[in-house]
Amino acid sequence: QVQLVESGGGLVQAGGSLRLSCAASGRAFSIYDMSWFRQAPGKEREFVAALSRNGGSTYYADSVKGRFTISRDYAKNTVYLQMNSLKPEDTAVYYCAARQWGEVTTTSNVNYWGQGTQVTVSS
Repeated sequence: QVQLVESGGGLVQAGGSLRLSCAASGRAFSIYDMSWFRQAPGKEREFVAALSRNGGSTYYADSVKGRFTISRDYAKNTVYLQMNSLKPEDTAVYYCAARQWGEVTTTSNVNYWGQGTQVTVSS
């Protein structure tokens, strides 16, 4: 099994920055595509960003393009989400996800989920 633990969330003002981390344990995650999703109260979980297992491809939701950057450190089994120019609409619980196959922009066929980290952006 693989355990994913998110950290780095918090409260920031609009325009500020946060870096989220997702640390994997139990098995090296080089065989997984990694994604970030987020879920606001009363909303469905939505795609934010993804990085292919070989690091060759990145994917971003239109709402975060140009502001968020996903990266991974294979030696540390950790994936990051650097969030800049944060907006109140970015407020949500952010979840890390790992999958071996399938479309990276959906919640389907996710092999492992983290428990989430809260990001709150004030006006």
